[in-house]
Amino acid sequence: MGPIWPSYYASCRCLLFMMDAANPTQLSASCVQLLGLLSAEALAEASVLILFNKIDLPCYMTVEEMKSLMRLPDIIASARQSVSTVEISARRGTGLAAVLRWLQDTHRADG
Repeated sequence: MGPIWPSYYASCRCLLFMMDAANPTQLSASCVQLLGLLSAEALAEASVLILFNKIDLPCYMTVEEMKSLMRLPDIIASARQSVSTVEISARRGTGLAAVLRWLQDTHRADG
């Protein structure tokens, strides 16, 4: 799906980027995709929310582990966008209220 993403950037004000917290082998590939999105000129003004999904599984990595492995503090410090994170379980609905609050707050701030 990544190759077609740029065709959707023009009117994007918010970006939700989901990462699989239960699949450490995908972490580096996800990080590369995220860096590509953050460097896209058309997304320079978009607010970004990184969703660490599958926290309901016993084998999930904590946000601290993921942030450390992908050097997320460095990525956030160099990003032009506002970047936030939240842990979720899409299956159980955990954290989804925080996602909706973020969307609402971001939309209100852009208004």
